[in-house]
Amino acid sequence: MEGVVIMTDLSFYKGKRVFVTGHTGFKGVWLSRILVSAQADVTGFSLPAPTEPNLFALAGLEGQMTSVIGDIRDMSALKKAFDVAKPEIVLHLAAQPIVRDSYKDPACTYETNVMGTVNILECVRLSDSVKSFLNVTTDKVYENKEWEWGYRENEPLDGFDPYSNSKSCSELVTHSYKNSFFADGRVAISTARAGNVIGGGDFANDRIIPDCVRAVQKNEVIVVRNPHSTRPYQHVLEPLFAYLMIAQKQYQDHKFAGWYNVGPDDCDCVTTGELVNLFCNVWGNNASWENRYVGGPHEANFLKLDCSKIKNVFGWRPRWHITDAIEKTCEWTKAWMAGDDIPFIMDRQINAFRSVI
Repeated sequence: MEGVVIMTDLSFYKGKRVFVTGHTGFKGVWLSRILVSAQADVTGFSLPAPTEPNLFALAGLEGQMTSVIGDIRDMSALKKAFDVAKPEIVLHLAAQPIVRDSYKDPACTYETNVMGTVNILECVRLSDSVKSFLNVTTDKVYENKEWEWGYRENEPLDGFDPYSNSKSCSELVTHSYKNSFFADGRVAISTARAGNVIGGGDFANDRIIPDCVRAVQKNEVIVVRNPHSTRPYQHVLEPLFAYLMIAQKQYQDHKFAGWYNVGPDDCDCVTTGELVNLFCNVWGNNASWENRYVGGPHEANFLKLDCSKIKNVFGWRPRWHITDAIEKTCEWTKAWMAGDDIPFIMDRQINAFRSVI
């Protein structure tokens, strides 16, 4: 299949100048590791690593890429780094990504997720080097009606909470810039709406797998606040390789620019309780969990994506099932706890993902 060739052959990126916003975040680090391994010329622009432990430092990326620490809301600093990099491809991942944090500081969430998108698109608009731009958003951009079938790219956008709504706004900003400034086709513009990602090195607060890891480290029972919510969970490498595929294909032919859902097949859309059961079974050592609702703001109970478009356009398909994703996450975590070589582990998992036929 064409999609399999695209997803596994990274030779396109060798020598390409790629600008990644949010490169110190969970997805950004894994993406940077892939690009560095592909011998791309990578510049990252991001706030300092958001967690301790610091995945960016663990991944061995210092000195392997240009890392600029700055705030996506600071247009002057962003444009300075952008102009130096002169990128051909821009992958926009920088965001305030936590739903609960968006309730605590909605203004910062909107400033980062909406005006951050405006700022990076302004840099693209004023550039003569960019050929491909991808804005990474979320499955939560859709008006969630809690129905049983997956949302398609032509469904209404209207996130409920400040995080989801700000990412809906980020989509609309991207649509406007595409229509207003890039209708001539000089830059191919797309957005990618991915589901919940898991994988080694996610140390964020208020995410279920990092919560599991913190609990088993302390030999504590895992606390699950909403075990019945259904989410499209997938390993972090799934959407990252899809992003790289979209960015490459639209670089080569603008007809591929558009809006794409990136999520697992229906068999891997599981409840949080089922996910934690899988984690406990794979982790072993008598890991266990309990249902303990601790309150908190509104979050959707049921959310699923229809990924027919990306499958039909590119021949793309998910590669790892949810059990594989949990196994790779536990493998990475146990290696980290044992003090093993994390760059080696990450590269091994990236190569394993690429080798799936």
